[in-house]
Amino acid sequence: MRLMSQKRIPVDRKRVYEVTSQIPKGRVSTYGAIAAAAGRPNVARAVGRLMHVNPNPIIVPCHRVVSSDGTVGGYGRGREAKVEKLAAEGVSVIDDRIVDFEKKMFRNFH
Repeated sequence: MRLMSQKRIPVDRKRVYEVTSQIPKGRVSTYGAIAAAAGRPNVARAVGRLMHVNPNPIIVPCHRVVSSDGTVGGYGRGREAKVEKLAAEGVSVIDDRIVDFEKKMFRNFH
């Protein structure tokens, strides 16, 4: 039995990184919110892959991107490093969840 290949949805890497770079210190956003702000609301997983291969984490703060349920999500340098970076910026994490997630959520992309 042959498996059908998934159709690849193109995503503008430059736009995703541009959107992600707008997340200020002390705030977080989600993979889905970034996908929507980049004009491709159905490519949250592609955004996650782009965060994983982010070539410039100083300009594109991929550690500020979390899962839609408020959990920390993945990070190339490990979850502990992501939690430490977030804590240094004033974002508390308890039991792998962002404390006051809705208050910390950034949505004002342009």
